[in-house]
Amino acid sequence: MFLLSEDLNFPSVQKANDDGLLAVGGDLSTERLLLAYKKGIFPWYNQGEPIMWYSPNPRMVLFPHQLKISKSMKQVIQKNKFTVTYNQDFEGVISNCRNIFRVADQGKTWITDEMEQAYINLHKKGIAKSVEVWQHFDSAQYDKELVGGLYGVDLGTVFCGESMFSKVSNASKLAFIKLTQKLEKENYKLIDCQVYNNHLASLGATEISRDVFLTYLNLVR
Repeated sequence: MFLLSEDLNFPSVQKANDDGLLAVGGDLSTERLLLAYKKGIFPWYNQGEPIMWYSPNPRMVLFPHQLKISKSMKQVIQKNKFTVTYNQDFEGVISNCRNIFRVADQGKTWITDEMEQAYINLHKKGIAKSVEVWQHFDSAQYDKELVGGLYGVDLGTVFCGESMFSKVSNASKLAFIKLTQKLEKENYKLIDCQVYNNHLASLGATEISRDVFLTYLNLVR
């Protein structure tokens, strides 16, 4: 594990430990974050801890053409009860991602004050993107609530997913599905899901080696 200085660089990801932890310290400036993602590195730590940088092996990814949509989710989409938008309420999405874990009694959120502001700054630069899922409560569709969504870092041919939330059943899945379909049409190579979880595996995500993942990052525009 390496201690970062003020210099804008990272050690080789091959030096990460078995848990994927590569380095500690540095800052969450837009420049450092963008450099990190382009090198296959992302920050992950709790409030009160130093900034910790990870590059896990293997890496969980979804190739857009391998998206799996269950029969039940196809029915949800067909019912058209939700509206999906892009980059309309980034701050609302990241705030909900931060707080939904407390609601679900899953312990402290890993989205710290500093991290929330850092990704808002990335969004203002057009680098971090959001997907919003809205539920409507009247026929005129004026009364709506943000009930799901996700955000991540857009590298041009690779989208690095960071976090998602859902206040009602299937809202986060819908956000992910719609984003994946959009990215496939725009010829993105993959969605970076970082580490394995059953939810994403059910949608078609799979694990690949870090070395293979890095070859896709070399295609970043």
